[in-house]
Amino acid sequence: QVHVVESGGGLVQAGESLRLSCVASGSIFSVNVMGWYRQAPGEQRELVAVINSDGSTRFADSVKGRFSISRDNAKNSAYLQMNSLKPEDTAVYYCKVIVRLIVDGPQYQYWGQGTQVTVSS
Repeated sequence: QVHVVESGGGLVQAGESLRLSCVASGSIFSVNVMGWYRQAPGEQRELVAVINSDGSTRFADSVKGRFSISRDNAKNSAYLQMNSLKPEDTAVYYCKVIVRLIVDGPQYQYWGQGTQVTVSS
């Protein structure tokens, strides 16, 4: 069983920063992709940022230049640094990991329970 836990959400004012953390634990052979997604009320879940095992990244256009993503492979962890936050960044932020449980085995994806980020104007 794989568990994914996010932390670091909260209430901030526009222009401030937050750092989200995601940790994957369990019987994991390798964590290939770690990503952050968000879902605002009444909206579909959308990709925010993704980081691959080789360190390559991808960002939503709406967060480019404001958000950064990093990972610590030794800790199966990923971090989302969010700067210059805007009210439209308000959402529940979810971490998704794509892992292999055994060498050369299939990939599986797991989601965390989400952490609320609220940005007031």
